[in-house]
Amino acid sequence: MELPATLARVNKRLTNPIQRLWAPHLAPWAMVEHTGRSSGRRYRTPVLAWAGGDTLAVVLAYGRDTDWVRNVLAAGGCDITRRGKHFHLMRPRIIPADSPDVVRGARPFASAFAWVLIGTLEPA
Repeated sequence: MELPATLARVNKRLTNPIQRLWAPHLAPWAMVEHTGRSSGRRYRTPVLAWAGGDTLAVVLAYGRDTDWVRNVLAAGGCDITRRGKHFHLMRPRIIPADSPDVVRGARPFASAFAWVLIGTLEPA
């Protein structure tokens, strides 16, 4: 299942600016900081993310073709702020939501969707 694109547009304009206030500090929220593929502009996108050891999993509720996901994959990583700590996400890749590689905490949420972005966290 994927959430509708119209909801994504509403969230981008209305909800995300509010979520940016707490996302870097309140798990399972996290802030993804990525660079636009064409514009070179820096973006900050709040996401739901679960960590297990040095692996981070972000359930892709809007699918695998959103701009922020494409930016992260094209750059080969991104910066993440989670629980007030800064990390760099290395080697991002998209896996099926039912993969055994999905971080345990993300599995209940992932089961409702098709894809999960995972990568390795390194302190920034």
